[in-house]
Amino acid sequence: MSTTAPHARRVRGKGAGLGLLAWLLGIAFFLPIAWMALTSFHSETDAATNPPSFAAALTLDGYREFFGAGGGASPWPALINSTVASVASTLLVLLLAFPAAYALSINRVRKWTDVLFFFLSTKMLPAVAGLLPIYLFAKNAGMLDNIWLLVILYTSMNLPIAVWMMQSFLAEIPVAVIEAARVDGARLPTVLARVVAPISLPGIAATALICFIFSWNELLFARVLTGVVAETAPVFLTGFITSQGLFLAKVCAASLVISLPVLAAGFAAQDKLVQGLSLGAVK
Repeated sequence: MSTTAPHARRVRGKGAGLGLLAWLLGIAFFLPIAWMALTSFHSETDAATNPPSFAAALTLDGYREFFGAGGGASPWPALINSTVASVASTLLVLLLAFPAAYALSINRVRKWTDVLFFFLSTKMLPAVAGLLPIYLFAKNAGMLDNIWLLVILYTSMNLPIAVWMMQSFLAEIPVAVIEAARVDGARLPTVLARVVAPISLPGIAATALICFIFSWNELLFARVLTGVVAETAPVFLTGFITSQGLFLAKVCAASLVISLPVLAAGFAAQDKLVQGLSLGAVK
């Protein structure tokens, strides 16, 4: 009895210490976002003070200028382009990755481990190494400053990681469920749509969210391959850094607005995200 009590106290103390560390890490990650949000409601003069002023007057001037109230460019075309490129590429990735993951996890093809390694190896090439060939191809094909070029690029960039993630999710599905559906006469499209997809829905949601975030935040290819017509939100954001200086309040307001779709998608799918990431966890 005497040895059990000190051990229990040590376990509780260790748990409390880990909980405190988790809170400190969470606060450390949240502070820059909170500071960006607070700065976005300050005037340019107050935002540029050093040390920063916490009690400065709040204003919506940064948001008004971001949305073009001061005569600047409207952000709506860039936001719409980012939405189209991110949503369309994510849907294409799911349509292609789902049957590929099925063939690599449940109805496994020959040398499926080599196929998985090939998918993962495509992510080892630095993005900048393929920038010039892709630019020359887009120029010769007349697809520069075209939003559908970004859709194709984002699909090809996110497809390997999507296949890898969904393969681990689908591998957790009991084979007996699929065999029972086959015994009942279900064909492969029916098995995928009515058996595999509902069971793996949390994993599909987690994969879709990650692909959407990667597509929304991509800057390198969008900056080089687009101009005015297909300009995305991250490219539009870089336009606030000019030779006249850095307008901190307006940049923070623009950054917060551009981050909202990703934050909203993550908040809406947080339950599915946790379930999906734990579905493919190693036991």
